Amino acid sequence: MTILTHAPAPGLPVAAGPLAGLRVVELGGIGPGPFCGMILADLGAEVIRVDRPADAGRPAIFPILQRGRRSIALDLKSPLGAATALRLIDPADALIEGFRPGVAERMGLGPDICLERNPRLVYGRMTGWGQDGPLAQAPGHDINYLAVAGALGAIGPADGDPVVPLNLVGDMGGGGLLLALGIAAALVGAKATGLGQVVDAAMTDGTALQLALVHGFLAQGRWTDRRESNLFDGAAPFYRTYRCADGGHMAVGCVEPRFYATTLAVLGLGDDPLLAAQHDTAAWPAMSARLAERFATRTRDEWTAAFEGNDACVTPVLSFTEAAVHPHNTTRGTYTTAAGFIQPGPAPRFLGTPPGVPRPAPVTGADTHAILAAAGLDEEAVTALYEKGVVAGPPPGR
Repeated sequence: MTILTHAPAPGLPVAAGPLAGLRVVELGGIGPGPFCGMILADLGAEVIRVDRPADAGRPAIFPILQRGRRSIALDLKSPLGAATALRLIDPADALIEGFRPGVAERMGLGPDICLERNPRLVYGRMTGWGQDGPLAQAPGHDINYLAVAGALGAIGPADGDPVVPLNLVGDMGGGGLLLALGIAAALVGAKATGLGQVVDAAMTDGTALQLALVHGFLAQGRWTDRRESNLFDGAAPFYRTYRCADGGHMAVGCVEPRFYATTLAVLGLGDDPLLAAQHDTAAWPAMSARLAERFATRTRDEWTAAFEGNDACVTPVLSFTEAAVHPHNTTRGTYTTAAGFIQPGPAPRFLGTPPGVPRPAPVTGADTHAILAAAGLDEEAVTALYEKGVVAGPPPGR
């Protein structure tokens, strides 16, 4: 659904994508909040990021996560700064904030005030623990949210320590992506009713949500609550990685019987009796050892060539730089080179309203003057904000 609510701000190119016409204010933040803002901007929304005056003139801290925005350097801790922020929020469709619970309220930017002024606003809140609960005020990071939600304890070798899966599961998947979905869903409701609402997105909740399949297996007795003893946690010989002769790895995911049979055939192990009973869990350690021994006889690229064109669900494990130039990824534009470096392209794909190429992240505060003027402040009022240190950034024409 395309939501057309506003004309683009003066001087901005006409946005492309399903969210063209949507206006979003993002109150600074790190990690999942900016990721949410990036997704919305990638899909065509006009996103204004509110940064700290102390950072004005500096390159964006997160050059990819902050792409596609405009930036205003505004002191939200100042009453005058908060009042100015409300001027930006009044015409917005959605707001992103990632403070600890109660901080936005203390600044005079809480949902009660914002929704009273703009009843159709979707107020998106991004936290690790949520707006309530015993840990709501506790500090934390992705690793902590994964740990308490039950995901971290399930990842890693049985005889080793839990393995940190980058910061993908909590910050990005269970955080920023979940908030983007929540905001989009609430915007549908606001379009139908004229009333916005608060979206409380917590990374613990989002991480737990991603465990739906595993909890279903647990309920059916098909999953053991121990690391590396289940289908998708590295225990199954047909769903894990194997080291090759050159130190590279192959990812094996031949879960279905026909893919498993093809994998054994390519490996030259189709007649090996040890590997005949795919789901004999008692034999899995020995089966994995046999497969590991076989993969170790060739390099990663040799095995990649051997499996190419075969329906086996076996692929090379690529580095970041290798993934960016893989033929499949280059054909689809999964990665793109913009602003002088490789970065992921917008996703998902929209065939009817395709997004444009993301604009580079702005210098912090680069759009301060233009944003204030677009909000209806005259030159005298804008000058006063600069003089009082409430805002910062280059003057017009710079």
